[in-house]
Amino acid sequence: MTGTDTEFSQSDMEWMQRALALARRAASEQEVPVGAVIVRDGVVLGEGYNQPIAACDPTSHAEIVALRQACSRERNYRIPGATLYVTVEPCSMCAGAILHARIDRVVFGAFEPKAGAVISAQRFFDQPFVNYAVAYEGGCLEQECSELISGFFEMRRRLKRQHKQRQ
Repeated sequence: MTGTDTEFSQSDMEWMQRALALARRAASEQEVPVGAVIVRDGVVLGEGYNQPIAACDPTSHAEIVALRQACSRERNYRIPGATLYVTVEPCSMCAGAILHARIDRVVFGAFEPKAGAVISAQRFFDQPFVNYAVAYEGGCLEQECSELISGFFEMRRRLKRQHKQRQ
């Protein structure tokens, strides 16, 4: 399901702000700016930001980093009762990990029309083979999340054009 900021709780928007701060950290490290926070009962279990370049690990998406931290903290590969806040709609790899971790709810900011596996390009959690119900909502602080990621890629395109002009 999709929503507007008025449909999200104050708590949802505060956690998304924390995820946005993590996404900005990723951008400052030249990584794609995506941040994620996993919360249960008002307590942060794990958080992360995209770092596949620095980690030399294609699986180091924000959601996976946050899941690894939360599972380590909980000493369990499953995290029932938790909500994952992420600035951009998860991809299929992350959606699979979310499912296996038994996250109860996913709240994301920006929609990802090309690779979004929750609503946009694929409705992973709604597939008949999925054996666990994950609730999801998109569009929490959507404008801020969208501007961060689109601004990042616009800057990269601009730098690439400048580099080509110098050659």
